[in-house]
Amino acid sequence: MNVYGRLGVEPVINAAGTLTRYGSSLMLPEVVEAMVAASGHFVDMTELHVAAGDRIARLIGVEACHVCAGAAAGITLMAAATMAGSDPAKIKRLPDAAGMPSRFVVQRAHHNPFDQALRLTGGTFVDVGPDHAEIETALRRHRGEVAAVYATVAWFCLDDALAVPEMATLAHAAGVPLVVDAAAEVPPLANLTRFLREGADLVAFSGGKAIRGPQASGFILGRADLVEACRLNDGPNSAVGRPMKIGKEEIVGLVAAVESYVSRDHAADAALWERRVAHVVDTLAGLPGVRAWRQLPRGIGQLIPHAAVGWDEGAIGVTHAAVQQALLAGPPRIATQRVDAERYAFGGYATPELRIHPHTLQEGEVEIVAAHLRERLSTAPGTHTPGGETAASAVL
Repeated sequence: MNVYGRLGVEPVINAAGTLTRYGSSLMLPEVVEAMVAASGHFVDMTELHVAAGDRIARLIGVEACHVCAGAAAGITLMAAATMAGSDPAKIKRLPDAAGMPSRFVVQRAHHNPFDQALRLTGGTFVDVGPDHAEIETALRRHRGEVAAVYATVAWFCLDDALAVPEMATLAHAAGVPLVVDAAAEVPPLANLTRFLREGADLVAFSGGKAIRGPQASGFILGRADLVEACRLNDGPNSAVGRPMKIGKEEIVGLVAAVESYVSRDHAADAALWERRVAHVVDTLAGLPGVRAWRQLPRGIGQLIPHAAVGWDEGAIGVTHAAVQQALLAGPPRIATQRVDAERYAFGGYATPELRIHPHTLQEGEVEIVAAHLRERLSTAPGTHTPGGETAASAVL
C-alpha cells in the first residue's frame, strides 16, 4: 500500500473479478520472485522468447507457444502472422497490407471492442451469420483475400454463433486457418488445449487473469509455423508488434505462472471459491426484496462461481449502479461487477445484477465485502418496515 499511497492512489478490495481496469489478478509469490530474478540480468530476447515458448508448450502439451504482452496483443500478432507470415518484407510493411490477404471472416455475434486489436494490422472484417452456406459463400467470394477465419470464445458471443469445430471445418475446407481469442477461458485447465483439439490453428490466452501471471502478459498456442510467424511479427523485431513488446521480466514471470497453474490443486481452489460465495449469500439472507444466489458464468470457460445479487430498484428505492458506486467510494473501496440488463440483454440477463467474484479476494476480504454490501442494502428505503426495522424475508 505504501507504494500506491506515495502516489495518492488508494487500493481497492477487488470483488469484480479479473478486470483489466482493476489490475486483473494478483501475481503468485513464485511469479514475483521469478520476475525479480529476471530483472538482474541482460539476455538475448530472441533466445528468451524461443526458450520460454518451448517451455510453456511442453507444460501444456501443445505444438508451439509464443509469449506476448497480453491477449489483445495476441490478437494483433495472430492477425499479422496470417497476413504477412514470416516474410521479412511484408512484416515491415504492416499495417500497409496491400497485396496480402487481409480479410477476416467473422460471425457477427463475435464482434466486440477487441476487434481494434485486429484492425491495427490493417486487417478488415467480412461479417457473416451462423450459417454454413453464408460462410462458405464469403470464403469463396473473397478467395485469395482471406487471411483467416476469426472467432472469439467468451460468454457474450455464444448465442447465434457456430462453435469452434464447425468454424474450423469451414476454414480448413477453404484453405485458411482459424484463429481464436480465448483470453479469459480458463478455468478449466483443459481449455488450454481444447480449442486446438477442436481444430483452431492459433489461440490467444491472457496470462494475467486466472493464471495469475503478470498483467501485461499473454500467450499464443498453436501450429508451429504460425506461432513462429507470430514471434517474427512481435518485438524485439521491427514489426507491428514492436510497440506492444513484452519485457524479460514478464516472460520469465509468465513461465513461472504457467508452471504453477498446470500443477496446482484446482479442486482446493474451487472449494475456497464456493465457501466465499456461500458466505455472501448467507450474509444477505433476510433482506426483503433482495435476492442473492450462487451463479456460474455462461459459457465454457472462466468457470468460477460468483455471488449474484439483484433487486427491484423501484421497490427497494436504490439502483444497482448507486450501490456499486457507494461501495467503490468506500471506505474501504470495494469494486464489484455490475451487469446492466439493457446492455447485456443479448446474454440472456433480464434484470440487472451485482456480482461478487471470489477468486480476486484475499484472505478476510469476503467478510468485509459481504458486511458492507448488506449495510448498503439495509439502509435502502424498501428494505425497512414503516417502523424503521428491517423486515424478515428469505433470500430466494
